Amino acid sequence: MIDQKWFDEMEARIPRGEVRTRFAPSPTGYMHVGNLRTALYTYLIARHAHGKFLLRIEDTDQGRYVEGAVDVIYKTLKECHLEHDEGPDLGGPVGPYVQTERRPFYGRYAELLIERGHAYRCFCEKTESEEDAGEFERGDDPCRSMSREEAERLAAEGRPYVVRQRIPHEGTTTFRDEIFGDITVENASLDDQVLIKRDGLPTYNFANVIDDHMMGITHVVRGSEYLSSAPKYNLLYEGFGWEIPKYVHCSPVMRDQHNKMSKRHGDPSYEDLIAQGFLTDAVINYVALLGWSPKGEQEFFTMDELKECFDLSGISKSPAIFDIEKLRYFNSAYIRAMSPEAFAAVAEPWIRRAVKNERCDAAAIAALLQQRTEVLGEIPEKLDFFDELPDYSTELFVHKKSKSDEASSLEALEAVIPLLEALPEWTDEAILDTMVSLAERMGAKNARVMWPVRIAAAGRAVTPGGAVEICRILGREETLRRLRIGVEKLKG
Repeated sequence: MIDQKWFDEMEARIPRGEVRTRFAPSPTGYMHVGNLRTALYTYLIARHAHGKFLLRIEDTDQGRYVEGAVDVIYKTLKECHLEHDEGPDLGGPVGPYVQTERRPFYGRYAELLIERGHAYRCFCEKTESEEDAGEFERGDDPCRSMSREEAERLAAEGRPYVVRQRIPHEGTTTFRDEIFGDITVENASLDDQVLIKRDGLPTYNFANVIDDHMMGITHVVRGSEYLSSAPKYNLLYEGFGWEIPKYVHCSPVMRDQHNKMSKRHGDPSYEDLIAQGFLTDAVINYVALLGWSPKGEQEFFTMDELKECFDLSGISKSPAIFDIEKLRYFNSAYIRAMSPEAFAAVAEPWIRRAVKNERCDAAAIAALLQQRTEVLGEIPEKLDFFDELPDYSTELFVHKKSKSDEASSLEALEAVIPLLEALPEWTDEAILDTMVSLAERMGAKNARVMWPVRIAAAGRAVTPGGAVEICRILGREETLRRLRIGVEKLKG
C-alpha cells in the first residue's frame, strides 16, 4: 500500500523558486580535472543566479570506495573557493546528503513507480553485471507482462528480484540539453534498465533522479557520456509526474585529439598539479576555460568575475584539450601578479627544499625568483648552490659578451676580495658600488667584474639574480670563502 502522506511530506520539503545545483562526486580517491571542471561549472551556475550549490556524496558503489577520499573532496572544494551551501558537513533542508544514508528512500519511490505502471519486478536469473547494464532482450522477458499480483506473490515468497524501468515499446522520447539542444530517440532503442538491484541498493541512474528531485535540483551538470541516459531520466521524471531539470552535458576534457585524460595514463589530477607547484587560482582560471568561452577577449578571471560573467551559452559542444603549457602560462602570470609578500609565503616551502641554511633569507631569495618562475616546483633546482658550492669548471669564467676569460677573471677576483672584505656594511648598494668602482678603475665594463664574481659565488652559469643579490644573501664570510676558492681554481 502506497503511503501518499509520506510522499506529500517529501514534496513539501523541497525548496522551490531558486536555482539549485549539486556536485555529486564518488569518493574514489582524487579529483581529476574533468571532475573539478564539473564542480566549478555547477558552482558558477548557482552563484551567477544567486542560487544554492549543494554537495552530495555518491557512495553506493562501495567496491570503489577509497578511505579518506571524502576528506579529499572537502579539502579540494575549500582550496578552490567552491563553498557549498548544503552538504553532509553543513546539513540542510533536504538531507541526508550521503547516498548510502538515503537508502530507505529509493525502495519507496520504486514501489510508487511500480504502482504507476512505469516499473516492474523482474525475477529472471541474471548476472550482476547484466543488472547494472540492463543487458537483456526486453521482448523475451516474461516479467514485464507478469501481473502485479503475481509479482507481489513471488516477492512475498522471498524470490530475489530487481526492479526495472518499463520503457514504452512505441513512440519517441525527446529531451532538451542546454548545450546540445533537442535530442529525440526511438523508445524501441532503449532497454528496461535496472532501478533497484537484488541487494536493495539503487543503480546510479535511479538514485540520481530520486536525489535530484528530492533536493530540488534545477540544473544537472554532467559529462556528455551520460547523454545516452537522458531519455530514460526523462521517462522517469514523467513517470513520477515531476518537473524535469535543465540538463547541461559537458564534452570531455582530452589529453589530445583522440584520448581522454586518464589517471592511469599519467595525466595529472588537481592534487598532482598542486604538488607540481601550480597555484590553485591559476588552475581554476584555466579549467574554467576548458570548454567555455567568455564574451570578449578577457582570459584572466577572479572567482568573482567568473560568477558574474559565466553563461551557459559559452559552453562548447567540442571536447577541450588539456594543454599543460597553457596552464604554465596562466600560472606564471598569476605568480608575477602576486605581492612580494604573498609570493614569498607560497615559495618558502619550495625554497627550503633546497636551501636548508637558515642564514639565507627565504624572502630575499623569493624576490629573485618571482619574475623568473613559471611553476613553484622548479624552484629547488635553481637554488642548489646556496647551501653548498657545486664543483664547477673554470670554463664558466669565459664569457664573450662580458669580455671575460680566465685571466681577466683571476685579476678581477683578486682585486675585489680585499675591497669586499673592507666594506663597513654588507648591503646591495655597498656591494654594487664596490664592483662598479673597480670596473671603472680597470677601464672595463661592469660585467667584467660581476661575471667572475657571480660564477665564483654560485658555481653555475645560470642563476636567479645577479652577483650583487647572491653575495648579499650568502653573507660576507661565505661570499669571500667562495671567491677565494675561485682564485685557487683559476690559479689551478
